[in-house]
Amino acid sequence: MTVPAIIPFQTLGTPESVAIPPDRVVTGHPSTTVDNRYSSSDAKFHAGLWTSTVGCWQVRYTEHEYCVLTRGRVRLTSTDGVVLEFKAGDAFVIPAGFCGTWATLEDCAKHYVIYESA
Repeated sequence: MTVPAIIPFQTLGTPESVAIPPDRVVTGHPSTTVDNRYSSSDAKFHAGLWTSTVGCWQVRYTEHEYCVLTRGRVRLTSTDGVVLEFKAGDAFVIPAGFCGTWATLEDCAKHYVIYESA
């Protein structure tokens, strides 16, 4: 049996630009990158790094996501009006089923861990 390799996040990766669909953008011209460092063999568990420039867009989560903001500031607003802001150093979970907006208030970066149950 081969021992699985540890995935370090300190080394430089290869981020990919990910376009936000124009019909979801609320304000600004946000630009995002994803550097997925790990995916499980069943493709239900993922971990990596993500960045965003300033802007706001609509979100609808089908996955559970644990985030640790490493730079910047964001505001999440649910469709039922709950508003939460996070800054560098904050950690939070966005559960599957969350709908609302993600607003990047200052260019940001985060470590993410995603679990897709479906």
